[in-house]
Order: sequence, then C-alpha cells, then structure tokens
Amino acid sequence: MKTVLITGCAGFIGANFSEYYLTHHPDTRVVGVDFLTYAANLTALEELKKNQRFVFYKADICDKEAMGRIFAENRPDTVVNFAAESHVDRSIADSMPFLRTNIEGVAVLMDACLSYGVKRFHQISTDEVYGDMPTDGDGSFDEASLLRPSSPYSASKAAADLLALSYYRTHGLSVTISRSGNNFGKYQHEEKLIPSVIARVKRNEPIPLYGDGENVRDWLYVVDHCRAIDLILEKGQAPEIYNIGGSCLLSNKALVKKLLTLMGREDHPVVFVTDRKGHDRKYAVDSAKIEAMGFGDRADFDTALAETVACYRSKAQP
Repeated sequence: MKTVLITGCAGFIGANFSEYYLTHHPDTRVVGVDFLTYAANLTALEELKKNQRFVFYKADICDKEAMGRIFAENRPDTVVNFAAESHVDRSIADSMPFLRTNIEGVAVLMDACLSYGVKRFHQISTDEVYGDMPTDGDGSFDEASLLRPSSPYSASKAAADLLALSYYRTHGLSVTISRSGNNFGKYQHEEKLIPSVIARVKRNEPIPLYGDGENVRDWLYVVDHCRAIDLILEKGQAPEIYNIGGSCLLSNKALVKKLLTLMGREDHPVVFVTDRKGHDRKYAVDSAKIEAMGFGDRADFDTALAETVACYRSKAQP
C-alpha cells in the first residue's frame, strides 16, 4: 500500500487535504504529522483518526530525530508539506518562528526524504512570494515572475521554495511546488479573515478592516486546492512550480459585505483601522500551466462561500 506523509495535517489546508486524499485514494495510507500549535484544529484531527488508514504523530518538523523516526517507521513514498507559520501579522511582530518552521523545517524534511528514498517532495507555497501589483489593471504573476515578498512570512516561504529547488539541483530530490491564492473553507483558524468576520458577528463585535479595505485577494475554495495538489502529485514534473489561482478576485471590503449579507447582518459595524505594515495591495496569479495539465473548473465562489458560512455558523465548526 502506498504511503503519503502529510505535515501540518491538523491545520486548515492540511486537514482538508488529508480528508480529501483518504477519500479519493482508498489504496493509500496517510501518515499525518502536526505539532499541534495554536492553529491546529482538533475537531478535524479527531475526524481523520476515525479512518483506519490514517496514523498520527505529534511532532515538530524541525526536530531531526523525530522526523527520522517517523520516516524510518513509515517509509513514505510521497511527502506533502503544509506545516508552516502562516499569519502575516504574527510574522511582523516576531519573525523568528517563521524562519525556523518555514525554512529550517523544510530542510529537515527534505534531508529525511533523501535518507529514506522518498519519491516526491511537494512544498506548499503561496502567491504572496511574488509581492503585490496595482489594483487597477488585469495583470497576474506566472511561475517565472520575480519573487518580491513583502513580509517576513512571505520571505520565509520564498526562501523555502528556493531551498527546495536547490535540493533538486544538488541532490536530485524530486521536488514540486505549488503557489495558491487565499484559501477558504472549513477548519480555518479564526485569525483569518472569513472565520474572523463570522466570529465577530456572532459576538456582536465590530469588524476591523486594514486601511481602506480595497486590498484585492484571489479566493480559492480549499477543496479546489486539494484537487489541484492531487493533480500535481499525479502528473506534475520535478522541479516545476504550479500556480493555483482562485475563482474570484475580490477586495477585502467587498468580501466582508458579501459575508454580512449571507448572515443577514448588512448593518453590522465595520471599522477601518491603521493599515498593516508592508500590506500588499493585490495578488493575482496565472493558472494556465496547471489548467493545461487538466485542472478543471473551480467551485462557484458564491455557492462555496455560502456553504462555508453555514459550516462556521453550525455547532459542528469550532
């Protein structure tokens, strides 16, 4: 039976991908690794543990000895690395945890891949490594665009991408990288925009928006992201990079308006606050490369957003 090791399996995208992969690959065993930091979703993890083909290890990807034991015990064929510090505001306040997990942790994982003959290492990156572009116009970044990260978070992810590519060139490790837009869906931590808005409405608290609220993001339903990663694992070639754009370019202000309408709270107070340092104005990526490989239609944005809101408002979603 094939074994896939998924790091960050209790995080937002990692949990969704673990669930997706177990469902769509019944002949595969999934080994989940997560350090269970503040961002872990224990409800998602408990659901994963109900599957007999899932085994979980609580471990830090920066711990070489722990990773060595896990790789030796399970001999994974493929490793997908979702484990990361990912909140931009936190990286501005203290960059060191981001440098450690997002760079050192990736090196530890790839060294383990080399030691135990892993056939593919896939690094989950972000569109933020490209920096931003003006909000007017229809431009987008492709995989060959320059890397111009604006925050310690995005700089750490760009560094990890370059490190991964160096392991292909130096060691021959089969590496692929994907860079996606802003994800949304179930299991996301409240520090992110969509669950934050829903939680604040529930608590009857005003919603803060940075600057003028016109920062534009490329929104990708997490299930579509999972499909794209699955496709890259199946058809992607090392050492290629694949952009995964979303189904809707939308300003933060317009997104909040949609959320409030879905919740029947159009008059809920929104407060504009001092802008984030180095705040990127717009992200947009060209997905032509992965679409040419067979990545099909994405979920309808409004339908997926409504389902996400319903999920967070239910008792099932913490």
